[in-house]
Amino acid sequence: MKIRVAIVEDDKHYSQALKSIIDFQEDMECAAQFFNGKSALQKLEDLEPDVVLMDIQLQDASGIDIVSKLTEAMPGTSFIMCTSFENDEKIFSALRAGASGYLVKGDPLDKIIQAILEAHKGGAPMSFTIAKRVLQHFQESKVQVQSLALLTVTEKEVLELLAQGLLYKEIADKKNVTIDTIKKHIGNIYRKLQVSNKIEAINKFNTKN
Repeated sequence: MKIRVAIVEDDKHYSQALKSIIDFQEDMECAAQFFNGKSALQKLEDLEPDVVLMDIQLQDASGIDIVSKLTEAMPGTSFIMCTSFENDEKIFSALRAGASGYLVKGDPLDKIIQAILEAHKGGAPMSFTIAKRVLQHFQESKVQVQSLALLTVTEKEVLELLAQGLLYKEIADKKNVTIDTIKKHIGNIYRKLQVSNKIEAINKFNTKN
């Protein structure tokens, strides 16, 4: 049974290159090519391919939006983003939308073939540069969580009130302590979170929550 692959790509030359390399494989076939988002949305669900190679920036639609709309209706299909975008926002938006993998168009075509096989087996194929960015993101998140864990209960309460927009005096009144005590707590918070101002501290707090 061949792996049926659909290609959603508005660059016709690149789409044809993908189709040729897929059809060349003994265990794969290109089930369809779509050159815009509208036709992909209309026909992919009925086609039920095993794997979809999805461009992000189509002329008439966002590939991420298409994946988000189709993943629930197509649980047996793996979506792999195949794009020139390597920024964090696009990567994590695509993965949150339900994409199984994320490849950059500069990858060799044999790498894309391997990614199709991997996704079909339930894996999450990514280009090396993308995997590195994802790993870095989670490492940074881990450091933030660890630094927040260093805060005392009182310091966390003060930071939460700060995040709610309260002034030092209002926090002091709420905690029934002096403004100097609050300033001392905030100094400790900055040091433990390795930040230099209120905005940075609140951003770290909001990231955790």
